[in-house]
Amino acid sequence: MPLIKQSEKAEIAANIRGGEGEAKIFASLLPTGGPLRLASRIELAHGASIGPHRHDADEEVYAIVSGEGVYSYDGGECPARAGDIFTTKRGMSHALKNCGDGPLIFFAVVAE
Repeated sequence: MPLIKQSEKAEIAANIRGGEGEAKIFASLLPTGGPLRLASRIELAHGASIGPHRHDADEEVYAIVSGEGVYSYDGGECPARAGDIFTTKRGMSHALKNCGDGPLIFFAVVAE
């Protein structure tokens, strides 16, 4: 049976991975027994960021829903806009900063 969690109630997280500001985290799933480790919808507040961090034992995908930001990875960076998908492979580092006027909304999925 699939594990389903639907929630409009957010958890508030500050300074994620050493970043700045606050984020709202919705419907965070922490499945067990398979390669999927986390699936969340995240809203980064204006000016907020997820600090640089490395993925040694897993991979992460960000799918940008709305807003504007900058995605940084292993010394490079590029704009992050609605419709963009970023994959951080095992052994890579990355970060995300909201540079837009409103929230930066995205899905984050972490798998082994």
